[in-house]
Amino acid sequence: MQTTPNNTNSHVDQKVWFSMWFLGAVVTFGVAFFPMFYRLVEGRNRHFQNEAQFEQHIAQYLKNKNKQPPPPINPVKPRNAKLWAASIILIIPAFIIIYQLNKDLASHEKQQDAYLGAALPERVFMPQTVPLTTYVLLTIATLGVGAVYWLYKTVNLYNAHYKAHLAVEKELNRLLEEQKNAGN
Repeated sequence: MQTTPNNTNSHVDQKVWFSMWFLGAVVTFGVAFFPMFYRLVEGRNRHFQNEAQFEQHIAQYLKNKNKQPPPPINPVKPRNAKLWAASIILIIPAFIIIYQLNKDLASHEKQQDAYLGAALPERVFMPQTVPLTTYVLLTIATLGVGAVYWLYKTVNLYNAHYKAHLAVEKELNRLLEEQKNAGN
């Protein structure tokens, strides 16, 4: 999460470069998938944990505009990144992890979109659609090979979400700054 003027949090969402990790996995006979999955899950956890602080900024903005903030977003349950990354050695858990990452992101984006709709005058965040059924069927039809494409799409969905979230934060910071300057 990018820092805001009143925010002491220094976490910035990090992109995961699928091509680098996939090439590393090919060269290391799959070993590079372990840190890749760890980084995906850990990045997801940090992003979702920092959401509460972001919501506070939105709520403050709405209160300053004499509007009632919506109820807080239901937090997404953190996942044990080390355990999840280690579990991919059994192969089947990798499919479950990819599925859960997609499902968690879709749920998070849906809730976040509703919350942001109350604060931002124009829609700067659009929830992404995740065709889970298509990815699952593709993976089954290709006897697991489709999971590589599914993982690629998952990484790209998270990267796009982090990029959109940064734009939303910038817009919110701009609105807060305008509000602050108008009050002076």
